[in-house]
Amino acid sequence: MLKFKVGEASPANTFFAIWMAEAAGFYKQEGFDFGITKMVGGSETGPALSSGHIQLMHIGMSSVVKANSGGFNITTIGSLSNVIRSTLFGAPGIKNIQDIKGKTVGISSAGSESELSTIVALQKLGLSRQDIKFIEIGVERLSYLKNGTVAATMLGEPLRSRAFRDGMLPLCDLLAERMPWLYSGLVVDKEYLATNREAVMKFMRATIEGNYLAVSSPDDAKNVMSDALNIDDPESLELTYDNFKKYTPLNAEPTVAGGKNIMRTISENDNTDDIWNFMDKSIHEELRDSGYFKEMQEKYNVDPTP
Repeated sequence: MLKFKVGEASPANTFFAIWMAEAAGFYKQEGFDFGITKMVGGSETGPALSSGHIQLMHIGMSSVVKANSGGFNITTIGSLSNVIRSTLFGAPGIKNIQDIKGKTVGISSAGSESELSTIVALQKLGLSRQDIKFIEIGVERLSYLKNGTVAATMLGEPLRSRAFRDGMLPLCDLLAERMPWLYSGLVVDKEYLATNREAVMKFMRATIEGNYLAVSSPDDAKNVMSDALNIDDPESLELTYDNFKKYTPLNAEPTVAGGKNIMRTISENDNTDDIWNFMDKSIHEELRDSGYFKEMQEKYNVDPTP
């Protein structure tokens, strides 16, 4: 069997297609010795992929841009979310966005989507990166927010719905904006892709089928989601599943618009001509042209249109 390890940057519902595909045995059917490696944010992406510690990373494209600027050679070949699916929440005592000026804001790690999406939220609210101090606190940030260790942090599902339930103050709901953003990419080393293209194709087929199965079998999907994300509250589980169903591109297509928004935010200019240094749509196009997406649509009686 072929070893194939996937890096999990954050336990969130954007990873759900992979958990579902694993639970259904799709990776095993493709001949993989499959495993998930827990990682923190995006800072480890380049080294982990180039060394072969993992074969694929689940991470936003901002981490790809950052890694390649540091000498690595990785690319986004798929996506499990093409909009920012997070909300910036304030800690108890924070009344408005001005209250976080000069204070500490929590992120998972430098260069992660939590950092970049926070910068986007600050800009929308009239603040800048220089108005706050970032602190790296990992992927479980709700507890730090509730006890006041940080003045604010970005949260995605399932922690987003828990924060709303617990009465935390939403300062900027980027999910409501539906901003194009390559938020949850499937990333590989370019050399690995060149020499192991069929393995990458098999992974993508299994993962995409995981998406279709999750949408067509909601009860089974919620059972897997509950276990994977440790959700014991029925309302939170329903919200987290509905968020997955509504915002996940079933065919895992990475969007150019989402990639360009990331590049504009990182570079602070409109030069997005070199986006193909960070994105490769050839796997998606090959699957589309082979009729695989149509096959999945017919097999599961699911319309892939969001």
